[in-house]
Amino acid sequence: MSAAGRPGDLVEEYAADLAGALHGPVRAKARLIEEVRDGLADTAEAYTREGTPYEEAVRQAVREFGTPDELAPGCQRELTIAQARHTARSVVLTAPFLLACWYALFNSAAGTGQLLAVPLAGVAGVAALLAAAMLAASGTLARRLPTPDRLPLVVAWAGTTASIAMALATLTLAVAAVMAANWPLIAVACALAAASHALTAPSARACRRCARLPA
Repeated sequence: MSAAGRPGDLVEEYAADLAGALHGPVRAKARLIEEVRDGLADTAEAYTREGTPYEEAVRQAVREFGTPDELAPGCQRELTIAQARHTARSVVLTAPFLLACWYALFNSAAGTGQLLAVPLAGVAGVAALLAAAMLAASGTLARRLPTPDRLPLVVAWAGTTASIAMALATLTLAVAAVMAANWPLIAVACALAAASHALTAPSARACRRCARLPA
C-alpha cells in the first residue's frame, strides 16, 4: 500500500490495490471490495478511538487483515467461483437453444448440416451436465464439501466448447435458411444460436482467465 496522499485516503488506496489484483464478475468484485474496505475502515476507526494516530491505526488494521497481496488469493478464489457460476448459468440457459438448433439442423438441413447436428446435441448435453455440477458443487453441496479446484476451469472450457458449437450452428443454419423451404423456422433457430453464442462466449472467456489465476 502506498504511503502517498492524504491520511484519509489510506483505506481507499488499500482497496484500490486489492481491486487491481482481482478479476471476476463486476458486481461480485465490487461487493467484495466494499466489504473489505468497510471492515478495514471500521477496524482502523476502533484503534483511533483508543487514541492511536490514524496512519498507525490503519497499519495495525492492515496487520490484522493482511496486505492486499496476502488477501488477494483468497478473494480471487471466491471471485473465480462466482465467475464459474455465472458461466454455468449461461450454459444451462442456452443448452435448450442448442437442442433447438440440433432439431432444426437435423430436420431441415442436409449433408454437413445433419452431420453437425449429432455432435451439437452431444455438446449441449455434456455442457449442461457440467454446468449443473458446478452450480450444485458451489451451491448447496459447498456447505458440506469444498468446491473442487479444477471445476471452474472445466466449466470454463465447457462454456467455450458450447459457444463454439453455437457459432458453428449459426453459420450452418444461415446457409440452410437460404436453401430450405421452411426458412423462417431456421432463421429463428439461427438467431437463437447467435444470441446464445453472444451470451456464453464472453462469460466463458472471463472464466478461463479467472481459473488460471493463483488462488
